[in-house]
Amino acid sequence: MRPSFPSHLIASAAMILLASSISGCAVGPDYRRPVSTDVSAFKEAEGWVPAVPADALERGPWWSLFNDPALDQLATRVEVSNQNVAIAVAAYAQARALVREQRAGLFPSVNLDGGASRSGSSSSSSSSSSASTSGGRVGNNYQLSVGGSWEPDVWGRLGRAVDGASAGAQASAADLASARLAAQGELAVNYFSLRQSDAQNALLSSTIVGYQRALEITQNRYSAGIAAKTDVLQAQTQLANAQAEAAGLVRQRAQFEHAIAVLIGEAPGNFSLVSAAWNPVVPEVPVGVPSTLLQRRPDIAAAERRVAAANEQIGIARSAFYPKLGLSASYGLGASHVADLFSASSSVWSMGLSAAQVLFNAGATSARVEGSEAAHAQAVARYRQTVLAAFQGVEDQLAATRVLLTQQALRRQASLAADQVEQQVLNRYRSGQVGYTEVITAQGTALTARRALVQAMADRQTTAVALIQSLGGGWQVGQ
Repeated sequence: MRPSFPSHLIASAAMILLASSISGCAVGPDYRRPVSTDVSAFKEAEGWVPAVPADALERGPWWSLFNDPALDQLATRVEVSNQNVAIAVAAYAQARALVREQRAGLFPSVNLDGGASRSGSSSSSSSSSSASTSGGRVGNNYQLSVGGSWEPDVWGRLGRAVDGASAGAQASAADLASARLAAQGELAVNYFSLRQSDAQNALLSSTIVGYQRALEITQNRYSAGIAAKTDVLQAQTQLANAQAEAAGLVRQRAQFEHAIAVLIGEAPGNFSLVSAAWNPVVPEVPVGVPSTLLQRRPDIAAAERRVAAANEQIGIARSAFYPKLGLSASYGLGASHVADLFSASSSVWSMGLSAAQVLFNAGATSARVEGSEAAHAQAVARYRQTVLAAFQGVEDQLAATRVLLTQQALRRQASLAADQVEQQVLNRYRSGQVGYTEVITAQGTALTARRALVQAMADRQTTAVALIQSLGGGWQVGQ
């Protein structure tokens, strides 16, 4: 004897199979990465000698290339304590939670409901001679039910929402890398600027000693009647100006120190960085090919992922043209006594398929589709602009690196020549061959040349940091 199935179960199973069979018909465009500018080589990299090993930036913290233990210690504190990085970390966690929320929509939701109520009724009768009242009935009612609902992803709307949220989470991960790289780069620049202030201060300190010695010589010559009073006044003016510049360097160094404290999450009042000898190391930075830049730069990765998220929004908007289907089922129990609640005769069940379709909304759905397509076009344009800006940044820093190397050599030659002129003019003044005005001029020129050399050395370090940032720092696609 063949078993027979209730007709309602057969109908419900048919509805589920129907919804499942058409649940792969996703609407909307498939994502393709936008085509960016095709560049085979960097213009300013001509003659560039690749560093060895060529993958130095891929092997841990990029700031270690500068061989400065103090910088290494400070840079590791940025990721832990910097508040801008903490904001990006929280944004990434929020984006990941959104992915989980959207993914949960792909599965059925199950609810448990229960309740108890007490109700009663009364009746009364009256006559002309007398009135009597008889009480009604009082009863209890207990309910317990389990219900579930599921929206099959027939047109791919839920799947695209998950994919869009995933792309947004990946963009947030790239934003986190950008925030970390920006904070680390800013820390390195401020640190090198502070060390430059220390070097400039040491330079001015030795210059001040020389100016004090020149003032003593001038005063002795004035006391002997050889030099005029104006020579003494000029020497005093020059010494005071140098001392004032040294005081300005103290203020400048304090500002860099405060900036470093904030970058590592410290209150400026609780942080200090002792003066130390400057180590003007400028590492050889591997450049690679432009296509590598598109994989390493976190801002480019973030922009590309936002294009993917915008693409999914087009599919979500287009799915509104099609009916929304839903499946629901429930099984419940009801009785007037708790003891009878779980008896078979008190059970009630239901299953159903629902469909809803907007027939007329004055073109609102079409407007949403057009708006999502326009948002996608904006995201593509931002991505391409980010790529162009990245290429520009690398070209700028490559040109600056090459020019500053030449400038440093010329500044060194100028400083050595100015030092010799200063010493010769001072000797000639002692022998009475020239006036003190020539001494002032020679000493001022020598100080300017020395400070320009220090500035050129510092510029090379900060440019190396900027080049590393333009190349994406330690960013890897796997991260």
